[in-house]
Amino acid sequence: MFATTVESGVLQAHRPDTRWLATGHDGGYRTADAAYNVSVPEGFDRTDLDAYRTERREHAGFTTAGPTLLTGVDLTHARGARAGPVTVLATAGVSNPAALPMAPTGEPSAPGEDPAPPGTVNLLVGTTRALSDGALATLLSTAVEAKTATLVAETGFTGTTSDAVVVGCDPTGQRAAFAGSATPVGAATRACVREALRASLDARYADRTRPGSVADAEYGVRTERTADVFQP
Repeated sequence: MFATTVESGVLQAHRPDTRWLATGHDGGYRTADAAYNVSVPEGFDRTDLDAYRTERREHAGFTTAGPTLLTGVDLTHARGARAGPVTVLATAGVSNPAALPMAPTGEPSAPGEDPAPPGTVNLLVGTTRALSDGALATLLSTAVEAKTATLVAETGFTGTTSDAVVVGCDPTGQRAAFAGSATPVGAATRACVREALRASLDARYADRTRPGSVADAEYGVRTERTADVFQP
């Protein structure tokens, strides 16, 4: 399975020669021995993100580069779950929820707004099965769907403005052709995302109040703009 270590505000998920697919600033496909989730301090304003990620990994004693996510959530609230060939690690903060109303007002988004702080729901997903690049992309979709379903059930929000996901597979493992919801890999991922995410939310909000709506949240946003529908 994927080995997990936390040092100096950096969480490492390690397995040699893993094939990763990541969203976010340094996203895309890559092969690396590890992926990371880094907790940033309150008031974080660094813009040189590549250099910052490297500094934090090396300060924590992790010399192996790999896809790296950032979060405003303290890693004492990180939680993991395992099922079958899948391991999931989650950190969850919902100070900046994003709502998609089904009856939008048509108002344009306000220009020039400052970016929301990194409250963020981050997921690191690893499977010991070997997946093609296409199946790894499907695994990413499966994890995001499970994240959304869990957040809607737990908070009423579909996500935050800065959610990010990294998925990885072992290219030398038993081959799995698919990773959708009905497959063994996909079903295990859905269960792990649900359990890890709920546990992280419970830890993060054990002594503070979760926002009950976008209006209650400090940095909530609503997509009120509309789009023109056409028949191709």
